[in-house]
Amino acid sequence: MKKMIAVLLGIMFITGVSARPAAHIGGGFHGGGRTTVIVGGGLYSPFYSPFGFYYGYPFYPYASVPVQPSKLDLQIEGIKNDYSDKIKSAKMDDSLTRQERRQTIRTLKSDRDNAILDAKKSYYKS
Repeated sequence: MKKMIAVLLGIMFITGVSARPAAHIGGGFHGGGRTTVIVGGGLYSPFYSPFGFYYGYPFYPYASVPVQPSKLDLQIEGIKNDYSDKIKSAKMDDSLTRQERRQTIRTLKSDRDNAILDAKKSYYKS
């Protein structure tokens, strides 16, 4: 009996130790994660029906329908994709020195930001 208790305590100790995150000593991120506490009383809300009706009317989950992106969103995504490709190719260009490469990346990022601002301005002007 004592051996079984010792084995169970050992297993509990091992699982408890293995569930802990690895210790990072020196440097790095020292903040903790956001703690979320969910308190539920186990009561059923009278406003939602399990039968698909909402106060006698059929319930349609509009929140689950995907929203069509606007033209501005599509244009911004295109700009970001284009400049992302240009930045990646600039990072992989070995013919440039490190300083030239960094300067090229900085100019591409500022050009990207300016292009996004221009797209927003032209969208809201029209």
